[in-house]
Formats: sequence, structure tokens, C-alpha cells
Amino acid sequence: MKSYLYKIWNSLEKLESNIAFYPSIISALGLMFAFVMIYLESRGVSKYLVEHAPILVVNNTETARSLLTTFIAGLISIMVFSFSMVMILLNQASSNFSPRVLPGLISNRRHQTILGIYNATLLYCIFILVSIAPHGESYQVPGFSVLLSIIFMTLSLGAFIYFIHSISQEIQVNTMMDKIFRASKRRLEHLIDSEKHIDVDFEETSDWKAISAVSTGYMQDVNLKSLMTLAEEHQLKIAIVPVKGAYILKGLPVLKYKGKVDKDKDDDLDLEKRLVEAITFSNNELIEDNYILAFKQITEIALKAMSPGINDPGTCINAIDYLTELFALRLQKKDRSYYYNSDDEALIHIQTVSFEDLLYNVMAAMRTYCKHDIIVVQKLFVMFQYLLQTESVLNTGYKECIIKEVIHLRNDALNNHQNDRDIEVIKSYIAKLKNVTPSEYSFDI
Repeated sequence: MKSYLYKIWNSLEKLESNIAFYPSIISALGLMFAFVMIYLESRGVSKYLVEHAPILVVNNTETARSLLTTFIAGLISIMVFSFSMVMILLNQASSNFSPRVLPGLISNRRHQTILGIYNATLLYCIFILVSIAPHGESYQVPGFSVLLSIIFMTLSLGAFIYFIHSISQEIQVNTMMDKIFRASKRRLEHLIDSEKHIDVDFEETSDWKAISAVSTGYMQDVNLKSLMTLAEEHQLKIAIVPVKGAYILKGLPVLKYKGKVDKDKDDDLDLEKRLVEAITFSNNELIEDNYILAFKQITEIALKAMSPGINDPGTCINAIDYLTELFALRLQKKDRSYYYNSDDEALIHIQTVSFEDLLYNVMAAMRTYCKHDIIVVQKLFVMFQYLLQTESVLNTGYKECIIKEVIHLRNDALNNHQNDRDIEVIKSYIAKLKNVTPSEYSFDI
């Protein structure tokens, strides 16, 4: 039951990231409110207000029709402009930064809310205009409803001004990188806080029984609570084979488990099905579910900035600053992740991207596209100097991984610079790095 509830909740989360989700809900609310007001008008709310508070009622038929017609035409124009701005934003972000940032922009709740306000006000005005019907020799004017349409239109204009401000901020690369960084930082801090610093000697899983994927897609999330319930119920130990965010083809192993399973029991016949249902597959990748995507996206923004068509080293340097802080935070997390029961016994092994692989993947791309720029190379050396001095790395094996990448960067930098001054600068940074490196990890200039 819990696994089905989790799947429903996960489906709602994916639906929430759709650009039409919030506009549809808010539009439906606007439509419902229009029918409520039509009903109240039929009960004489405007007639009552004319007698007791005439200032709250628009009591002229032509004025009401003109206002509502103008509002409808104006809202359609505003909506067309706003949707066009969103499409331009997405196209520019894809061209100048990285296509990976598009899901984050599409799921921007503020922009979805603004578009929903437009559509809700438009539907409200249309139905109130239709409700102006002949009543004997005169027309029944929904005067109070027209006044509300003026208020909603004023709200829509305010939302439009805010939309222009927000869209102009979102298109800036620094704002985009900061948003990616903050989402990844929250995810990393959550993982670090929930991590138990207990040395675990987990069993070798090569001879465990494997469960294959039943569909193809990115492994978006794992319902660890559901897996833990199954593990305790059937006395299992479970290993998650791929790392989160990996693209899994149908038929490849996604889970391994070890334990005595009685196939004669009806409750155990669908055990493997229940185990694999705890894994969610999706065609979308979100930083909120996988912090590794932030490293990929910020790196791709940096590489795009260094391309000849854009040629923006300043953006690349800013990206390295964000990567530096994320790497420093990653140093506080273990390479191996486990999920424990109430007795602090590790029953689930979660495959994660090691710090060495993460650092290599980022630096391999940075060295390939940035090794010719001495300013960017200096910034990378500064990043390594900071990481080597971080307190959280002093008692871990991460320091050796950093030294390896320093050596690779040094070799590429020296091979791609012929100017004596540039070579002197590179060697000076290597000398600084040697001063903050223990003797067991020493290296030659």
C-alpha cells in the first residue's frame, strides 16, 4: 500500500513540474468563481449592494460591456506576449547555456502562477460578459461581478509587471547558476545530515540474486522506506546497482538481494515485483532528486561560455566558484551510502558516484576546453588549493584524488602554453599547492 501511495505522490511531483500544471488549476478556480458569482447575481447580490453600497456596483450596461470586452482583448494580448517571452527564454537558455537547465526553468512556479492568473481572469471576464442577458425590457447587469473583474484585471497588470522583472532576472546566467547551486546545496546538505558515520563492512553482492528493470528511463528516485519495510519483513539485504540519475535500459539489473524467500507463500510470490516498484523511472532529470546534475549543468554552462561562438571566460570563472563550493560540500559526504534499520544495521546499499569519478568527469571536460586560457587555469588551481585546505578532507582518501587532478591539470597547462610568463605563473601555483600538501602526497613541478 505504501509503495502505491509513493508512486501516486511521485506522479504528482512530476506533474507539478509541467508548465501547464498550475495555470490549469488556477484557471479552473477562476472558472468556478465565475459560476459562483453568476449564481450570487441571480440571488440579487448586485441589487442589494445598489441599495446599501452603490459604490461597489457598476450599474450601467454599456459601461460593463465595454470594460469586460476591453479586459478580454487586453488579457489575450498580455498572454500572447508572456508565452512568447517564456519560449524566447527557453530557446536562449538552451542555446547559450545548456539544454539541461530547461526542466528547472519550465517548472518555475512563479511564472506558472502568473500565467494562471491571466487565464483565470480571462475566463472570469468571458463568463461574466455572457451573463449580461436581457431581463424584460432591460438588461440584468452583474454590477458587483464587473467590479470584481476590474480588481482581477488590476491584479493581472501587477502580475504582468512582476513577470517582466522575473523573466529579465531568470535569463541572466548568474541567476541561473545560483538557482542550480542552491538546489544542489540543499540536496547535499540533506544527504550529509541523514548520513550515519558508521563504518560498515557490507557483503560482496556478486552472487546475489538480481532483479532487472521492467521499463527504460532515468532512475529518478528510490523509495528507501518501502525497501526497508520489505527487507525487515523478509529478512533481506538489498543492493541498488545503478547510481541515481543513470539511464537504465529494460532488462538490465537494478536491484540485488540476498535472503531466504519462500516461493510457496502467496505473500512472497510478488516480492520481486514489489521490490522493483520502489524504483521510479522518468525521462526528466531534476536537481532536487540528484545533486550530481548540478555539477553537470554548471560544467556545461562553463564549457559553453568558453566556446568560440560565445567566448565568455568571466562566466566560466563564476561557474568554477560555484563548483568549488559544491566540491567542498561533497568532501563531507561518504562515497558509500547505506540505509539503516532502527538497530543501526545496514540493510540497503545505495550506489553513489564516488568523489574521484565526479572530480575527474568535471575536470576532464574543463581541461579539454579551458587548458589554453591561463586565467581559467589559474582559477582551477585556486579551486584545488581551497579543496586541499578544507578541514573535511584532512582524514579521508579524497586528498589523493585531488592531487591526481592537479597533476593532470599541470601537465595539460604546461603542454599548451609556450609563453615564459604563463609557464612561470603555472609553476608558481604548483609551488603553492605543494606547500599545502602533506609529504606522502608530494609531487614534482
